[in-house]
Amino acid sequence: LLFLSETGGKDRRSGLILTIPLCLEQTSMDELSVTLDYLLSIPSEKCKARGFTVIVDGRKSQWNVVKTVVLMLQNVVPAEVSLVCVVKPDEFWDKKVTHFCFWKEKDRLGFEVILVSANKLTRYIEPCQLTEDFGGTLTYDHMDWLNKRLVFEKFTKESTSLLDELALINNGSDKGTQQERERSIDLNFLPSVDPETVLQTGHELLSELQQRRFNGSDGGVSWSPMDDELLAQPQVMKLLDSLREQYTRYQEVCRQRSKRTQLEEIQQKVMQVVNWLEGPGSEQLRTQWGIGDSIRASQALQQKHEEIESQHSEWFAVYVELNQQIAALLNAGDEEDLVELKALQQQLSDVCYRQASQLEFRQNLLQAALEFHSVAQDLSQQLDGLLGMLCVDVAPADGASIQQTLKLLEEKLKSVDLGLQGLREKGQSLLDQISNQASWAYGKDVTIENKENVDHIQGVMEDMQLRKQRCEDMVDVRRLKMLQMVQLFKCEEDAAQAVEWLSELLDALLKTHIRLGDDAQETKVLLEKHRKFVDVAQSTYDYGRQLLQATVVLCQSLRCTSRSSGDTLPRLNRVWKQFTVTSEERVHRLETAVAFHSTAEKILQECPDQPEAFNEMDQFDEIEAVGKSLLDRLTVPVVYPDGSEQYFGSPSDMASAAEHIREKMKLVSLKKQQLRQPEATTPES
Repeated sequence: LLFLSETGGKDRRSGLILTIPLCLEQTSMDELSVTLDYLLSIPSEKCKARGFTVIVDGRKSQWNVVKTVVLMLQNVVPAEVSLVCVVKPDEFWDKKVTHFCFWKEKDRLGFEVILVSANKLTRYIEPCQLTEDFGGTLTYDHMDWLNKRLVFEKFTKESTSLLDELALINNGSDKGTQQERERSIDLNFLPSVDPETVLQTGHELLSELQQRRFNGSDGGVSWSPMDDELLAQPQVMKLLDSLREQYTRYQEVCRQRSKRTQLEEIQQKVMQVVNWLEGPGSEQLRTQWGIGDSIRASQALQQKHEEIESQHSEWFAVYVELNQQIAALLNAGDEEDLVELKALQQQLSDVCYRQASQLEFRQNLLQAALEFHSVAQDLSQQLDGLLGMLCVDVAPADGASIQQTLKLLEEKLKSVDLGLQGLREKGQSLLDQISNQASWAYGKDVTIENKENVDHIQGVMEDMQLRKQRCEDMVDVRRLKMLQMVQLFKCEEDAAQAVEWLSELLDALLKTHIRLGDDAQETKVLLEKHRKFVDVAQSTYDYGRQLLQATVVLCQSLRCTSRSSGDTLPRLNRVWKQFTVTSEERVHRLETAVAFHSTAEKILQECPDQPEAFNEMDQFDEIEAVGKSLLDRLTVPVVYPDGSEQYFGSPSDMASAAEHIREKMKLVSLKKQQLRQPEATTPES
């Protein structure tokens, strides 16, 4: 009987097919009758009017059971049944059928009964309307249909009960005075089942009905449902509409009650917040006026203020929550509560904003004080560092280190200037805030506290200004001294450079100034160039002497002894004496060479037929003596005052110069011989 069902198939008259599977076990006719009554109650009247085709599956049952079931149909559903198909075993009932012929009883039964084999059932019903048990193709899962039917029955029962409860609650809230309504709501406030759960169940059921498919229990079998009337889709929709209507009214009742309760709670909480902020909260701020005299003191005051802020934050959180609740109630738009809610909101906002402003002002004041003391401490450390640098005597190694030290000193002084400027800005900002402190003093005279704070700030700034001025005076003195030291080092370096330059000039004189010229004109040009060269050396020597004199003056001013001037002056004098001796030797050689070339050129340019040529024979002796003297001088080194010797150029250079002089002496000697020959031949003639 568990599987007695309407499969959803239809006969050729569009009537529903009712399948009664019988088994070998004993069949209870009472249970069968009850089940049939239930199944026949499902379809609509329109559907019932088309009649039923009943399939009695007796293949696994006995004949007397089948006969009893057929006869019972006469009593249970005679009007609705149009055809009964009894599915028989293949050969089991052949002899017994003659004892009771259903077709002869059609008028008495009210419907036609036929005996048919399972494979011949398609003669009366289309295969697409038969399940697989009877050789058809209609997909049907009886357990799935039964489960869905149970869901429908449960939903119908719960929704009907819930509708009665909601109607009672809603109707009770619409009657009597407000107190009576509240008492009625108190007695029937909660339904026995959750409306949301019932509505969700109904929507899920309706969704499945509208999809016109059910999923089988095995996950792969699907069954096309029967008509909407069989699955009660209109009933579900009607119940859902009624539930939504009553539930909406119920929610409104709950909302009104909740709003009244919430309004009372809000009033109570608002007064709690206002009383605390205007009482203990304000008293805490009245006792906090100082700004501290150091970083540590300001930090301690900040920590204390943070504790006060922490206590206020708890009440501010309550304020935010209350403000949101009031805003939500105002958005609801109930005219009777708008005035009261706005008054509460305004009162709460005024108190909270005033207290928050005072907390913020105090926090900003303490932060400004902390920044002021931080800048003051940094500036004090900078001044200490600058003073320590100024108290240490300067003993640099060279001018570059002095310049670096001077640059560092200027940077520190500039940093101090910036620090003092920052301190003044922070101090003035702090003084401005203190001057505004009396605006929220709750009537308390804060003149004494403010005067102490102002005196402290001004005292710190004046002290830093005096310390900075003292350091500036010391920096000016140190700067002058260091600039003199830079000048001293520069003079010493330049004097040493002058000695080097003079040494290079001496070296160039010895190594490159070796030519004596090929004629008198060239020799004179070399002599003129040498004089200019000597002038350059003289200027270099004078420049070095002036620098060394300047170092003496600077050392006397700085009260120190020069580290290098004592050695530089002897070096300068020694090199200059060597240059002077070498230069004089060079001048003597060039002047001798000029005399030699001039006389030689004069003799060589004269003609033999000139009478005066015979009277100047003594010039040949003179030029020979000058040439020999010049040649001897080329082989002699330059002897310095300290006994050291130096040669001009290399031996090959001197040999080349000597060779040129010898060649010219040969020409002069040849000229002398030419002049003597005419003198010898004249007496003979």
